[in-house]
Amino acid sequence: MQFQRVRLASIGYTLPEEVLSSDWIEDQLAPLYARLGLPLGRLELMTGIAQRRQWPAGTMPSERSAESGNRALAVGGIPPEKIDLLIHGSVCRDYLEPATASRVHHLLGLGPDCHIYDVSNACLGLLNAMVQAAAMIETGQVRAALVVGTEESRYLLETTIQMLNNDSSLTRQDIKLTLASLTIGSGSAALLLAHEDLAPQASPLLSATAFANTEHHELCQSIRDEAVSEQMQPLMQTDSEALMREGIRTGQQTFERFLAQADWSVDEIDRTICHQVGGAHRASLLEALQLDPANDFASFPWLGNTGSVALPITLAVAAEQQFLEPGQKLALMGIGSGINCLMLGARWGETPVAGNSELIGHQAEPPSVNSSISR
Repeated sequence: MQFQRVRLASIGYTLPEEVLSSDWIEDQLAPLYARLGLPLGRLELMTGIAQRRQWPAGTMPSERSAESGNRALAVGGIPPEKIDLLIHGSVCRDYLEPATASRVHHLLGLGPDCHIYDVSNACLGLLNAMVQAAAMIETGQVRAALVVGTEESRYLLETTIQMLNNDSSLTRQDIKLTLASLTIGSGSAALLLAHEDLAPQASPLLSATAFANTEHHELCQSIRDEAVSEQMQPLMQTDSEALMREGIRTGQQTFERFLAQADWSVDEIDRTICHQVGGAHRASLLEALQLDPANDFASFPWLGNTGSVALPITLAVAAEQQFLEPGQKLALMGIGSGINCLMLGARWGETPVAGNSELIGHQAEPPSVNSSISR
């Protein structure tokens, strides 16, 4: 897929105020650590994640998605009534039905002619929604689209901690399947895409390359809420080592196609923004793709893995911290359980960003430290 008329008009994001450190999580897991003789500091050492955030109990994803959407609209120069398409793309939703996009549409005051629906594809939901919106803009079906999403980690984290402490049969090998659940954080993002006529100076979206390696769809699975309440199992079980190994291999296969489709060489890529999993994943992916870590921006040390909103938030903060410069070629690279991979090519321009950046100072390490944590 290639685009000529699509612009990233603005980005909005919202971060929760409540910060949870990896040390705090290990304190909550004291019974487990004592029983298995696990050393303190293990969680941050293995993941490179010092902190993550969570919303207040009872937060509806639509509320935060609307907040991020309002931020994007406020700086994007396109009024709400001109939005032709709204897609809610996160894993977390208000209900199975109606679409969470319905409440976001209401809260934002968008027009009645706006197409609205949800998209779900694990950590790639917002990227998939961007591609759908871009294709509709490119072909003239719509002129302005808003992609939003909110991820919430509180229930997953609390349930996982409770299960780990209560199940005395668990071994060191067993708890490896829950490691990924302890890295998840919360956040919200919105991306405003528009036809070039509406945002001529904004960043052009140039290409999108998708690749599916679904023979590995069982490596990460979220369990139904009913099963959790009855069996006290975690909401998510992940073979992290196999998922990383096969995810990197899928990333390599996608990257070859991405370079060919974008007609770029590796050396032409000025900046990379990847899905935020952890230190080992980042180091392995960049090494496999022969990309310089100095050109990559990371947010996982202080936000953890925020799922589908991880890449958009990281892109927004990278722009705020002037890590991105006009004219630079960007590779936006997402790998999600399934295994699915999606890579987007863009050229950075005058895309405004709006978020609650005053909260960024509330972390153990400044987000500008991007290459020090590799494992």
